[in-house]
Amino acid sequence: MAQSYNPLQQNHLYSMFFAPRGSRRMVQLGMQLGHLHLSPFDQLIGVMGEAGSGKSLLVKGMFPGLELTNDDEGVNIRPLPILDIESAGFYSSHTYHIDVRFEAAFTQMGELAEAVQSALKLGKRVVVEHFELLYPFLEKRNADILIGVGGEIVITRPSIFGPLPDEVAKISFDTIKFRKMAHSAEDSMQYLLSAMTDEDYEHGDVRNGFVLRFRNKPELDLPLLSKQMKELIASDLSISYADEHHIYIGDYLHHCTGPRIHVRSTGEIEVFNLLERILYDSHADRYLLVGLVGKRGQTIDEDLNRIVF
Repeated sequence: MAQSYNPLQQNHLYSMFFAPRGSRRMVQLGMQLGHLHLSPFDQLIGVMGEAGSGKSLLVKGMFPGLELTNDDEGVNIRPLPILDIESAGFYSSHTYHIDVRFEAAFTQMGELAEAVQSALKLGKRVVVEHFELLYPFLEKRNADILIGVGGEIVITRPSIFGPLPDEVAKISFDTIKFRKMAHSAEDSMQYLLSAMTDEDYEHGDVRNGFVLRFRNKPELDLPLLSKQMKELIASDLSISYADEHHIYIGDYLHHCTGPRIHVRSTGEIEVFNLLERILYDSHADRYLLVGLVGKRGQTIDEDLNRIVF
């Protein structure tokens, strides 16, 4: 079966976006990606990434109103609608959703692949989470769009030359740990700041790190804050889910907009460094407090979002 072809994106290799750490921001980014990259003729959309990385939130933003079969509230649709698509007749849906990792516990991969191929032949659209697991059973039918959700979100429209789903999935799996570390470092920093300042701030992004954006320049002892942060990390406090709006840092209940995207304890935050000066962003008229994790945290300079090949 021929894949859809979009001549407006024939020279597009891939786009990369920061993967937001908050649920609302993830849904809003999904809406943006849908506007920028989806075509009405796209039938097969492959989404990849670890459990809890925000794939379903992104899908909700890209396809408002789509009924997900792996609802986060624990309500799973049965029987799986796509398995009964040929008998649904005129009143069948236009767009179907399937979480391959979840469904593989109940249905053989070959049967899932056959159901997806039947839906495509009927002109339906299918959004497949964990697409890399299903691809080997689809007779080399790649998705019209591949989306990887990890440390960043990678979106590509593959051609006969690739990329293949495994490549995009690997990027997602290799980078999600930095997003989790950055998020846990960001919330740990908020925990420390609550005792130092009453200034309001917004959340921003930098590669493998976090940005806190202040309207007024905060009066902070940055060397002391850096020392306290490293001591907090060394104390290896547990970080655990409390509810959809809170986490526990040790015994402290902390408000969080993405409580599932964290490392298990502060001790898992690797190579943290705080930029020990406040940056001024003249474009946004904001003062920035910047922290980095992982190897990117070893060198603090101005080109924090550099492209590395």
